[in-house]
Amino acid sequence: MKVLVVGSGGREHALCWAIANSPLCDALYCAPGNAGIADVATLVAIGSEDVDALVRFVQGNAIDFVVVGPEGPLVLGLVDRLTALGVKAFGPSAAAAELEGSKGFMKDILAKYGVPTAFYERFKDPEAAKAYVRRHGAPIVVKADGLAAGKGVTVARTEQEAFEAIDDALIGGRFGAAGAEVVVEEFLDGEEVSFFALCDGENALPLASAQDHKAVGDGDTGPNTGGMGAYSPAPVLTADLQDRVMREIILPTVKGMAAEGKPFKGVLFAGLMIMQTPDGPVPKTLEFNVRFGDPECQTLMMRLKSDALAALVAAADGVLDSIDLRWHDRTALCVVMAANGYPGDYAKNTEISGLDKAGAVDGVTVFHAGTKRAEDGRVLSVGGRVLGVTALAPTVAEAQTAAYKAVDALDWPGGFCRRDIGWRAVGR
Repeated sequence: MKVLVVGSGGREHALCWAIANSPLCDALYCAPGNAGIADVATLVAIGSEDVDALVRFVQGNAIDFVVVGPEGPLVLGLVDRLTALGVKAFGPSAAAAELEGSKGFMKDILAKYGVPTAFYERFKDPEAAKAYVRRHGAPIVVKADGLAAGKGVTVARTEQEAFEAIDDALIGGRFGAAGAEVVVEEFLDGEEVSFFALCDGENALPLASAQDHKAVGDGDTGPNTGGMGAYSPAPVLTADLQDRVMREIILPTVKGMAAEGKPFKGVLFAGLMIMQTPDGPVPKTLEFNVRFGDPECQTLMMRLKSDALAALVAAADGVLDSIDLRWHDRTALCVVMAANGYPGDYAKNTEISGLDKAGAVDGVTVFHAGTKRAEDGRVLSVGGRVLGVTALAPTVAEAQTAAYKAVDALDWPGGFCRRDIGWRAVGR
């Protein structure tokens, strides 16, 4: 098969790395890609949200299968355009991608089909939203309805914080059209975990759990980011809890979307809160995403023994019930290297050295995200999150040791990382 992967982040590098190892893959392209992806795929200079240009490339190059990495082109309908041309693609239609594109839509689906989640209401009127906050008190959560680059969620510890978040979105227009409506919902307290399942419109096949580290600083301090590291599997999600998540959350959502006439194909990424109750741990749904997480994808691809491309094609073809997946019974741990200043203003075009030395550490693969290769061959940083140093080892502690050994082999004064990725799982 001739395969095109759309995107340029660490998630897409991990997908390209896995797909390139498939015997089904004859040629691999990535648009627009990055310096690391160039080692396993041919880069195509087309932005991930330039749907028209991507469709022209697919037609002009007889691409057989397209894997869409980020949510943007999914919400814009890239899969719909490709499907209309008879080209297979991995990812949901624009209608199904509303599970991530609209938090209000997602919450309405959960409520309609009895999927456990926080209580909520949707608002366009700021005064009505504030009255709801006053009725329920703080802490409480305010979310911009649409895609806001991961910055549209405020966990308000006081009512005043909630009021300010409501005003920012509905009056100040901070998130543009994405914030024209807000969801105000119950604050859930517990341990967060990411869970992934492949879906083909009717069936769902569990992948694996992972735990992300959102805060920029050690000890989960500082502002939230797109993710500073992850590990898989997440010990908090036991086998019994995974069965419960499939039974109470994933399958009802897949069946509900089919009943709505918006069958979901692709990967369903459930952000869960595991809440401790007198009756034991209970999973509730914080959010759905309609693509692999980043950096969780890096850990999943490292652990996957099976042919990744065959699994993605089975989801697109609607035959997930005919396959099973095999996983390494080991831990994968990813440490994100970010540019100094991230998640605020950060420097670009700083040189990164020592990549070969880092990648030579036993069990380690260095996935690129915000990188480009200069004309003189140097690798430069061009994003906020720049590298995902990922290790596979028998235990969390051993994976942690290997990943940080590789981090320390890098020569990049312009970058930093958290030094405690995996802290919740060490010793569990």
